[in-house]
Amino acid sequence: IQQVFRQLFYMINAVTLNNLLLRKDVCSWSTGMQLRFNISQLEEWLRGKNLQQSGAAQTLEPLIQAAQLLQLKKKTSEDAEAICSLCTSLTTQQIVKILNLYTPVNEFEERVTVAFIRNIQKHLQERNDPPQLLLDFKHTFPVLFPFNPSSITMDSIHLPASLNLDFLNKV
Repeated sequence: IQQVFRQLFYMINAVTLNNLLLRKDVCSWSTGMQLRFNISQLEEWLRGKNLQQSGAAQTLEPLIQAAQLLQLKKKTSEDAEAICSLCTSLTTQQIVKILNLYTPVNEFEERVTVAFIRNIQKHLQERNDPPQLLLDFKHTFPVLFPFNPSSITMDSIHLPASLNLDFLNKV
């Protein structure tokens, strides 16, 4: 069950983050607030179902950081440093794309300046990020089956002749 929810939450993360990276109309402060609220509801649901150890919440980390990126101030050099230290699960390319797509929804917000984006790129140039922008939503985690040893010893097993397993020998 834990593995199923980990995979499901990864797919939610990948599809949502990819939409965020491809649609200018959703890159805003209010979307960041809405995402953060919805993610907290998912995290609360995991806690309620005692699935915290499944790794499902960790798969949402890039989306959490993208939501926080949308909510942070984006003006000063200190803001750039805060963004760089916060967004460790996002690649440089994803951070820059979200900042380029950021669209103010009211008169109190301002567009992200080109100088600020260049400052971010300068801070993140030493990262060795993969060149991909979008997440692979078809990625599947390996399924792990726990080993439960049997209390029956191999010496006590009798194989009926009707199974045609004559090639097996007791050692």
